[in-house]
Amino acid sequence: MNPLGLQLLQALKTHGAREIFGIPGDFILPLFKQIEESGILSLVTLSHEPSLGFAADAAARMHCGLGVVAVTYGAGALNVVNAVAGAYAERSPLVVLAGCPGEVEAHSGLVLHHQVRHVDSQWRIFREITCDQVRLSDPATAPADLARVLRSCREYSQPVLIEVPRDMTLHPMAEVPVLPPSPFNAAAVAECADEWMARIQAARRPVLVVDVEVRRFGLEARVAELARRLQLPVLTTFMGRGLLAEDAGHAGVPFHGTYLGVAGAPETSALLDDSDLPVMLGAILSDSNFGVSAQRMDFRRALIAAHREARVGHHLYQDIPLAALVEALLARAPAAGSQALRTLPPRPPTPTAWWPTTPLCAPPT
Repeated sequence: MNPLGLQLLQALKTHGAREIFGIPGDFILPLFKQIEESGILSLVTLSHEPSLGFAADAAARMHCGLGVVAVTYGAGALNVVNAVAGAYAERSPLVVLAGCPGEVEAHSGLVLHHQVRHVDSQWRIFREITCDQVRLSDPATAPADLARVLRSCREYSQPVLIEVPRDMTLHPMAEVPVLPPSPFNAAAVAECADEWMARIQAARRPVLVVDVEVRRFGLEARVAELARRLQLPVLTTFMGRGLLAEDAGHAGVPFHGTYLGVAGAPETSALLDDSDLPVMLGAILSDSNFGVSAQRMDFRRALIAAHREARVGHHLYQDIPLAALVEALLARAPAAGSQALRTLPPRPPTPTAWWPTTPLCAPPT
């Protein structure tokens, strides 16, 4: 068996990581030595922890894989909190490797340098901004725990915390397995897809709204095909801008641009504001995306699939992967070139008096 630190690095690479952005510090120095000597993943060092976090987040978004940041205990980890919180809110798969005290020093009775209120304060803080966590304090259970955490990072496309005690990196550990996708109820997916298609067929002014999860899970081509078959007007959210655009190679998609509410073109915003059935795939229901609507949006009239859930009015289907739902909808949609599922009625004229001319600003993605 290889040392724990090397098995951790190999597991990160196997799960899609390409590099590590890090700054060394005493609690994580043993792992940094393994990173540098092994060459399993390239190491990019920067001068300040926040820049590490944002760089790792950007890398994850660019190559649709895991971004990795490595920092020391306390002073290093707490300095990337803002970047990790942003990745959590915007569904970016970021792995935080944080050093922490070994078993003996953690229970020495002394307050450790970089310790805040409690020796576990770092862990407690990161539980708020990560979807899963593990402390590698037991080499016997670490492979299974690491496999679970890395799968969570990929399936939820959100940050995870891996704490590496200073005294554990050289302990022998078994290889970390790559777990299969989490099981889900195929019957629930089929029932949800049936209900969605019935609502779409009955709607008078449906519109397809796509957002960041479509990109995070590599579904852009499949969603483009669904849009072509359904022939619904397609909008992206502000956070999902750039998805399904013509210049991305998605010819035939009835794409109408990015929804910007009162800050956007009236005819574009009206597609969503006046819709009786927004069909939202991978949408984050945030103020950046929908807070600029001309009126308060009632999401109960929408079909929403995001964060492994799907909603139909007041119905909630839990543990529904977005990819599984998209495939089920494609199986029920008309084949390419056949008669469309429905014919849209003429759209009523859009009142223009509602739209102010002062643009609104929103933060960049």
